[in-house]
Amino acid sequence: MDKWIRNPGWTWVQKAFLIAFLDGLIILAAYLMALLLRFDFIFSRIPREYVEGYIWSMPYWIAITIVVFYGCRLYHSVWRLASISELQMSIVAYVILIPAYAFGTLFMKLQMPRSYYFMGYVLSFLLTTGLRFSFRFLRFYVRRREGEDEGQDRIMVIGGGSAGQAVIKELTGSRGNLARVCCVIDDNPNKWGRMLEGIPIVGDRNDILEAVEKYRINRIIYAIPATTGKNRKDILNICKETSCRLQTVPSVAQLVNGEVKVTRLRDVEITDLLGRAQVKVNNSEIFKVLKDKVVMVTGGGGSIGSELCRQIAGAGPRTLIIFDIYENNAYAIQQELKKKYPGLHLETLIGSVRNTNRVNSIIEKYRPDVIYHAAAHKHVPLMEDSPNEAIKNNVMGTYKTAHAALKNGCQRFVLISTDKAVNPTNIMGASKRLCEMVIQTMDKISRTGREDLLPLLGSHYEDSEEALAEVAATCENPEANGERKYRTEFVAVRFGNVLGSNGSVIPLFKKQIAKGGPVTVTHPDIIRYFMTIPEAVSLVLQAGTYAKGGEIFVLDMGAPVKIDTLARNLIKMSGMTPDVDIKVEYTGLRPGEKLYEEKLMAEEGLTKTDNDLIHIGKPIPFDTDEFLHQLENLAVVAYGNDPDIRSYVEEIVPTYHAAKDDLKLHGETYKKLFNKATENNH
Repeated sequence: MDKWIRNPGWTWVQKAFLIAFLDGLIILAAYLMALLLRFDFIFSRIPREYVEGYIWSMPYWIAITIVVFYGCRLYHSVWRLASISELQMSIVAYVILIPAYAFGTLFMKLQMPRSYYFMGYVLSFLLTTGLRFSFRFLRFYVRRREGEDEGQDRIMVIGGGSAGQAVIKELTGSRGNLARVCCVIDDNPNKWGRMLEGIPIVGDRNDILEAVEKYRINRIIYAIPATTGKNRKDILNICKETSCRLQTVPSVAQLVNGEVKVTRLRDVEITDLLGRAQVKVNNSEIFKVLKDKVVMVTGGGGSIGSELCRQIAGAGPRTLIIFDIYENNAYAIQQELKKKYPGLHLETLIGSVRNTNRVNSIIEKYRPDVIYHAAAHKHVPLMEDSPNEAIKNNVMGTYKTAHAALKNGCQRFVLISTDKAVNPTNIMGASKRLCEMVIQTMDKISRTGREDLLPLLGSHYEDSEEALAEVAATCENPEANGERKYRTEFVAVRFGNVLGSNGSVIPLFKKQIAKGGPVTVTHPDIIRYFMTIPEAVSLVLQAGTYAKGGEIFVLDMGAPVKIDTLARNLIKMSGMTPDVDIKVEYTGLRPGEKLYEEKLMAEEGLTKTDNDLIHIGKPIPFDTDEFLHQLENLAVVAYGNDPDIRSYVEEIVPTYHAAKDDLKLHGETYKKLFNKATENNH
């Protein structure tokens, strides 16, 4: 029967004629009822002239009503899905009918009781509107009586607001949709026991587990787009304890635009469970800094670099330069941006940041206003096996790129750093701390104009003596007192792990789950900070707008997260039980890996910015002249592939220490962060 209601095989015109015919019968009945009401339902008491007036006026009444109804599109709506908009259409039609009826009365010189007109008008409105909404109620009743289709999803909607209502309407109105909304959950006690689109609101978040069992729910839709942070995380944490598929509605912006569709529902991701406040940036500030500028991104094909390119492209730069050593990665982001931004002036260049002449020639040719330096070796265990390569690429590459930026008048240079630079226990982290020191040194040189103090660090196999001599010649500053037209502002932005990057544990865990396990975690108590790549990049761009030179910006990534909990949540969200369906195995800490990461050193204080998620670390003072001398020696050692390079790094980075000594040195810090992570996971 439900199938007949949806589509009995009639065309739209046939359905419209049927409803118009029924409207005519209703108007006849409504005004006859009004006449009978006036005379207490005793037909013999009705004067003859009133009966004749009724018969004489009905053709006009019916005709004008149908014409107005058609003009108000009351014959075009899908009445089985009728809602408030259709009711508004009916009200508008009957407002228009008031002068039309008045004109007819005067034209035909009708002399009927005044109550007849009023009661007939009200009754016809109620009956014609009721006819239309009856299709929806009949459909709902039939579907409830006929029961569920085989294989039908039984859905719980969390959120009794406008988004929840939109989801229910979409689900109940979609043709061929094998889904039945069984109940609604809402934390507002005033809504309990009430109905939303005919679906009962059965309780709050504490009733989720009981309702799942009672209504045999196998799919939960989270429909509270305005709720973020801890509140959202707490509700979803309850939901993941069920074996139901979890989905969520689009963003608030999409809801406002009317984009809440079944097809736009997405599965709940691990990011929804982090409990962090929504990342917000001032796009107008970012666009102002980058619009019509020449912007260069080193490592532009990597996970962070490619996202930087995406967001920068949206800001309308004059030229975007993608620089990467890996041609496949660079080509992929190049093609993506060409398709999305056909008018973008895009340069995609291949090369190494370790090659002095290559970096110099590119920056000299294109004269970028802003450089985002994301090129780096980041894999901790691999760099432990190849420490010299970490120093060559990360430290010397950063120095050479920053040097070229300085001498060619780049206005701003932004280093992408990491929380592993804080009290590093591995060569990768130590190399990034050295990069931060390079940036601070370059900023000091930029302020003083003493470029003559900067050594040329060559020894790369493509750094010929002739090329270095050419670079050296261009480094001489002909302007008096070392003054430059532009002072380059050098800054660093430090943040933790990003979800979805090439080295992230999330893709690894998903692959392991897909294969049936086991899911491997290095240590049951290991903790990390997490943020999505788009979130981190948007904050990097925002931090760049605050730069004055020399700052180390520290991103607030929320509370630390236990990796073990992260792995187990992913298993649960896949509809399986940890250690039952999918085993969790602990493999031991990898070389150089420590149990936690910090966002700043104990010596660093934090100052606020206009964005609550961006802070500025107080620079730790060091002797820049001595540092430059040490850097020269380090370059010789690194390019000589000295097996004892770690000892040289320790001399320059006093906070660098062995992983086995970390808890002895910083056990109290770890304990505090672990307690925060434990609280965050409950």
